[in-house]
Amino acid sequence: MRLDRLTTKFQEALSDAQSMAVGKDNPAIEPVHVLLAMLAQTEGSVRGVVQKAGGNLNTLRKLLETELERLPQVAENSGQINAGSRLQAALNLADKEAQKRHDQFIASELFLVACFQDNSGVAASLKEAGLSKPQVEKAIEQVRGGQVVDSAEGESQREALKKYTIDLTERARQGKLDPVIGRDDEIRRAIQILQRRTKKQPRAYWRTRCGKNRHCGRACPAHCERRSARNPEKQTGAGAGYCLAAGRREIPWRV
Repeated sequence: MRLDRLTTKFQEALSDAQSMAVGKDNPAIEPVHVLLAMLAQTEGSVRGVVQKAGGNLNTLRKLLETELERLPQVAENSGQINAGSRLQAALNLADKEAQKRHDQFIASELFLVACFQDNSGVAASLKEAGLSKPQVEKAIEQVRGGQVVDSAEGESQREALKKYTIDLTERARQGKLDPVIGRDDEIRRAIQILQRRTKKQPRAYWRTRCGKNRHCGRACPAHCERRSARNPEKQTGAGAGYCLAAGRREIPWRV
C-alpha cells in the first residue's frame, strides 16, 4: 500500500505511533500505537466517530493503554523500528474499505473499522468500550454526510462550523450562557432601531446652485454670487440668491 494515499491526519498518527513505539522500546509498530495516536488528535475524525457511535472515549483510551503495556519490549533498541505484521494487515483492510467507498485517500476512521478484525486485544478493547462495527460504520456516514475523501486534507475540512464557531443555541440548552436580566429597555430600544425601514439622514447645505448648471455647463455659483451682491434684497433664507443663467431662484443642494 502506498503511504502517500493516506490523509494528512493519518500520516501524522503514524509518525506519532512510531515515536510512541520507540519510547516504549517496542520492537515494532502495532495497531494499538496508531489508534492511541489517533485518539490523541484534537482535530482528527476518530474521536468524533467514537462519540457518535456511542462509545466511551476515556474507557477506550485506558483499555488501549493497558494493551500497550502488554506488548514485548527490547532492552537495547537501536532505533530501527518497522511496522508489524498486524499493522500491515490493518492498513490493507483500511485500503479495502476506502476502495469500497470510492475514496481517493484513506481516512483515519477507516483504520478504526479495520481494527475490529484485529486478532490482538484491540478489537476486544473496542467492544468493551461499547463500540461495534455496524455502529461505527453508521457514525462514519453521519460524519461524512455522503461525501468522499478526494484530497489529503479532506479529513480536516469536515464539520468546519463545529470546529471554528460556537453553537450558542446548544450552550443555552446546556445552561452555559449568562441570562440577560434588567436590560429590557435596552433590548427593546435596540430592536426598535434595527426594525426601522428608513433612517434619518443629516442634511448639509453647501454653496447654492441651480438646475441650469447641468444643462449649460456654466459656473452658476459665480453668477449667483454676483447677482446676490447686486440685489441683496432678493435673498430669502440662508444662502439663497438669484441666478442670471437660470433666470429663477436657485435651489440649495442637500445631502
